[in-house]
Amino acid sequence: MFCPDCGALLYPDGDMMVCRKCEYREKKTGDRCIVADREEQELTVIDSEEDLEVLPKTQVTCPECGHNEAYWVLRQTRAADEPETRIYTCTGCGYKWREY
Repeated sequence: MFCPDCGALLYPDGDMMVCRKCEYREKKTGDRCIVADREEQELTVIDSEEDLEVLPKTQVTCPECGHNEAYWVLRQTRAADEPETRIYTCTGCGYKWREY
């Protein structure tokens, strides 16, 4: 809902809808006030060797053992305007390394 006076968003305040910009107020009506619930997000923690099987694999050489296959994930480890960090886990020896 928007303020009819200034066009700003109206916020609920008790049984009223209030404009924070110009202080316009109107009584809430049941059919005009909608509250959206956020869906629950599921987080999967990978903490064992068996869990690694759900990750994608790629052909890359492990700097530790020379094996040529690894699991990988992308993570935003720095500022949003910087590229993601690729984190690899060797399928041969389990060694983990990053590629920026």
